[in-house]
Amino acid sequence: MAFQLDPRLEADTVSLTQRGMIDIRMMRDARYHWLVLVPQIENAVEWFDLPDVAARALFTTAQESAQRLQALTRADKMNIAALGNMVAQLHVHVIARHIGDAAWPAPVWGVGDAGAFDAAGLKDRMTALRGIL
Repeated sequence: MAFQLDPRLEADTVSLTQRGMIDIRMMRDARYHWLVLVPQIENAVEWFDLPDVAARALFTTAQESAQRLQALTRADKMNIAALGNMVAQLHVHVIARHIGDAAWPAPVWGVGDAGAFDAAGLKDRMTALRGIL
């Protein structure tokens, strides 16, 4: 069976670019600069499910993405997490946080409704993020 993206990730994110076996996606929430890294490895639920080379690639991609996103947004804090409580498929969140943002200082999950993008806003955010990745 070939890799298939979880339908919830498909609905909530949009693909920005591919780095090796990792799909770098953007969360469809205008309130935050929020990346979701998805290793395209079938049946990967936990980080340790990945072959060593893929685990290292995911770590490196998370580290580099966080550094670049922080530089772009001047975030006060970078949140990097692989929770998987709602979506079991392995994915890593990389979120630029700012003091006073919609959820600060709490986690972003479950706080209010996602901020909708208009077409121009979505295109602009995607262009900016692709420019750093």
